[in-house]
Amino acid sequence: MSMARFSPFELVLLKSRSQVDTATLLLLAWVLVHRQHVSEGQRRRRLAQVTAQFRHGHELGPVMGIAHSQDLQAIQLAAEILRKECSKERSLSVLHQSITVATDDGELSLANHYILRFLADLLNVTPTTLSTLFYELTGRSMGAPEDPSRHTYWQQHNPDYFRQKARDAAAEQQAREDAERQAQEKAEQREQKKQRKHQEKQRQQEQAHARKEQTRQERERQRQRDDQQRREQAQREQARHERAQSERRQSSHTPPPDRTTRALAVLGLPPGASRGDVRLAYRRMAQLHHPDRFFSESEHQVALASARFQRIKNAYDYLMQTY
Repeated sequence: MSMARFSPFELVLLKSRSQVDTATLLLLAWVLVHRQHVSEGQRRRRLAQVTAQFRHGHELGPVMGIAHSQDLQAIQLAAEILRKECSKERSLSVLHQSITVATDDGELSLANHYILRFLADLLNVTPTTLSTLFYELTGRSMGAPEDPSRHTYWQQHNPDYFRQKARDAAAEQQAREDAERQAQEKAEQREQKKQRKHQEKQRQQEQAHARKEQTRQERERQRQRDDQQRREQAQREQARHERAQSERRQSSHTPPPDRTTRALAVLGLPPGASRGDVRLAYRRMAQLHHPDRFFSESEHQVALASARFQRIKNAYDYLMQTY
């Protein structure tokens, strides 16, 4: 199993020769780290002195580190071990040792006052029993711990408490006023920003509408231009067709022109045109008469356009082969 799954205290327990002694060691260390006016070296020496007969078999450093970290889960685990593995007498012995290391200098710190009550509760020792044991060991009543939340506590331990509290209250009031002023300014800024966004959105909508209308008008003009071009083209084609018929009627008694001349005529070129002229004329005629330009006309118009385009292509192919 990976060691990373164990807490620091569980790792210490795995190395311990006696988990009960290690659990007791942690509870005593927890009390010692809350002794006032005691150096770390003095704490370690006192812990080593009290636990000299223990059989835990490991260093005190890791346990002191866990106690300093205020790891309540480790504290509860230690108390659970003692509650399950020890008799009531052993639990009382642990509480006896805790009271001893907490009151070596005759004073009981406020933190250890609560810690002793907390340990008694974890070890199933009643408050009455705790008070009796404390009196037997120290010769004085344990009494109720002072409440740091009461004014009388600070009047006794810190005469500047109320003046500091007044300064704190004034600072807090000023901070509230500043916060309210800042909140009001931010609200005004948000409202102004909201109005600017609304105006900008309205302006963008108007611009979009104008662009849309302009596009629509441009499309309409383009459609009208396309229609006009188609009508003009149809008229030109009709006129060309009529001229061709007239020319055929007029030339019915004259010898027909040779194929090269006819092909040049289809492309609108005079006899003797160059190969480059043929290519340019074909491109122009192909763009002008391509059937795709008449997709919106009637089927008859599309058929006529296809026939014209095929005639133009045949003339071009012939001329490109003969030139």
